[in-house]
Amino acid sequence: MAVPDYESLMLPLLKFTAESKKPISTQEAVEALSVSLHLSDGDLQELLPSGTQRTIVNRVGWAATYMKKAGLIAATSRGYYEITDLGRDLLKTKPSSINSRYLEQYPKFLEFKRSRGTRRKMVESSENPSTLSSHTPSEALETAYQNLREDLIEDLLTQLKVSSPSFFERVVVDLLVKMGYGGSRVDAGKAIGRSGDGGLDGIIKEDRLGLDVIYIQAKRWDSNPVGRPDLMQFAGALQAQKAPKGVFITTSRFTDDARGYVTQIGSKIVLIDGTLLANLMIEYDVGVTTVSYFPVKKVDLDYFDESS
Repeated sequence: MAVPDYESLMLPLLKFTAESKKPISTQEAVEALSVSLHLSDGDLQELLPSGTQRTIVNRVGWAATYMKKAGLIAATSRGYYEITDLGRDLLKTKPSSINSRYLEQYPKFLEFKRSRGTRRKMVESSENPSTLSSHTPSEALETAYQNLREDLIEDLLTQLKVSSPSFFERVVVDLLVKMGYGGSRVDAGKAIGRSGDGGLDGIIKEDRLGLDVIYIQAKRWDSNPVGRPDLMQFAGALQAQKAPKGVFITTSRFTDDARGYVTQIGSKIVLIDGTLLANLMIEYDVGVTTVSYFPVKKVDLDYFDESS
């Protein structure tokens, strides 16, 4: 089964804290719930969109946080918590489930919701409540970030496809230099576009010392995919130059046949399609600018460890 949303984890987590003879940690809860909920290894390895945390750990953590706010469980020491009398009283009623709406019967939780400010209320009124409640705040933030990034990728590709060939060449140079290739930008600018060899658009240093070179082919295409014949021509040009390495860059995409071809030949050819090109531009700050920055922080439990 898929990893349950954080609200679906509230009741199983509360029951586990009640059964435990001692305070538990989130990791202990994850291990126990993964067994009781029959989660697969694949489920347990699923990551948030950012790849920084396992989904199950994030959701169990937020389920615990919300129940702490309601007073059903309470922190006991660094990273550990246990069920409270209020939580035990709730379990005696044999609830079929626990969710955020259910927790609103507790004054502490209502106060917590009010303290989150009007912006959250605006979001809740404009989003599908069932969709919103199935995501932890971390997941909602990361999903919003992913949506913004996907929109940015589309905007970048639109700009690249309508740019002039010379400007596209400049983008390629800027990106490769930012990635550590080509020596200086002046050196890279001279290298790209100077080859004149059939099927090759330029040559760039692999490292700042120029110990090896990489041959470049760049196609600023709108929608037509790069096919096997284009890769065969590029590979032939590499062989003519006795070049072992090449990079083929396009604003479009590569056909499956083209991708399959490069895995069968001796030359090392790296394929960069439009989506990867835009992602690299974002990663290396080429053609983009930061308009907002939201650092996400968490409590440093080591700082609060009084035994150290």
